[in-house]
Amino acid sequence: FQEQLGSMKDKADRLVKLVSLLAKMLGVPAEGERVAMRAAQLAKADLTTQMVVEHTSLQGVMGREYALKSGEEPAVAQAIYEHYLPRFAGDELPASLPGILIGLADRLDSLVGLFAVGLAPTGSADRYGLRRVALGLVQILVGREINLDLTQAAQTVATLLPVKISEAQTREVLDFIGQRLRAWWLDSGFRYDLVDAALSTRGNNPHLAHQTLTALTEWVKREEFAEILTAYSRPSRIVKDQAQLLPLNPALLTEPAAARLYKAYLEAEKQMEGVQDVDGLFAVLAPLAEPIATFFYDIFVMVEDKTIREARLALLQRIAALPKGIVDLTKVQGY
Repeated sequence: FQEQLGSMKDKADRLVKLVSLLAKMLGVPAEGERVAMRAAQLAKADLTTQMVVEHTSLQGVMGREYALKSGEEPAVAQAIYEHYLPRFAGDELPASLPGILIGLADRLDSLVGLFAVGLAPTGSADRYGLRRVALGLVQILVGREINLDLTQAAQTVATLLPVKISEAQTREVLDFIGQRLRAWWLDSGFRYDLVDAALSTRGNNPHLAHQTLTALTEWVKREEFAEILTAYSRPSRIVKDQAQLLPLNPALLTEPAAARLYKAYLEAEKQMEGVQDVDGLFAVLAPLAEPIATFFYDIFVMVEDKTIREARLALLQRIAALPKGIVDLTKVQGY
C-alpha cells in the first residue's frame, strides 16, 4: 500500500479492526459487524490478481466474483464490491451495512494514514486520489444518513497506524475533508454563507451538518427570517469582543425592557433544552425578536457604571449563545 504504512495485507488487517470499532461507534448489529469483518479481510485480495492489475476498474467487481466462487456468503461478496462505491461523481452508494462500514473504514485509513506520513495532496499532485477519497467519505455519510464524529473516527484510526500522527496533522485531515464537503455543497447549488454557517459548528459530522444546511436553506426563504436574524445580530454583535462570560445579575436588570427581556430569555433557555436542530432553534428565537428590539430602543447598554453595563452585557451574551453548537448565524448574509 505504502512503504511506511505497510502492505495491502497490513491495510486489510487494520480494516478488520477498524470496521469492528466503527460498528460499535455506530451501533451496527452483531451480524452486520461479523459480515463486515470477514469482507474487510478479503476486500483487497483481488488487487493481487492479474485481472485487476490489467483492468484496474475491475477492483471490487472481481473481488465479489472470486468470493462467491470461493464459497463466501453473498453478503460478504457484496460488501467487497460495495466498499469501493462511489467510484466517481454520480455513482451509486454502498447499500448494505457491511459495505458502508468497509467503505468508511477504507477511506478513513487512507486519509489519516497518508496525511500522517506527509502525503497530503499539494496543488495538482494527488497521487493517492485523496480528494476523491474524502468526497466519497462525506457522500456516504450524508447519503446514508450516518451520524459519525470525524474527530473521534480519526483518533480511532490513529491508534491502529504503524506511524504516529500529530494533532496538527489530524486537524489537517479534518480540514481537508471539510473542504471537500464545502466544495460538493457549493457545486450542488447551496449558498456559500449557509454552507459556512453549517460547517462552522457541525463540520465534524457531515450528515448533521447537511441536515442543518438544508433546514437553514428553507428558513432563509421565510418572511420572518430577516426579522429574527436582525434581532439576534444586535446582542451578538455587541458582545462579540467580550473576552469572558460575565456573571448574570438579574437584580440589576430593573428597567421594564430589561426585566422583560430577561424573562423572555429564561423561557428561551428552558425551551432550548434538548433542541438540536435549526427548526427548534428558530422556534425559540422568534419570540425573542420583539423584546430584543424594545430593549435596544429603550436602553443604552454601554453606560459608564461598570456593574450595570456588565449586567446588561451578561444577559446579551446568553442570548447570543443560544444557537451555539447548532448553527453559526454570524456567517449568514444580513447578520
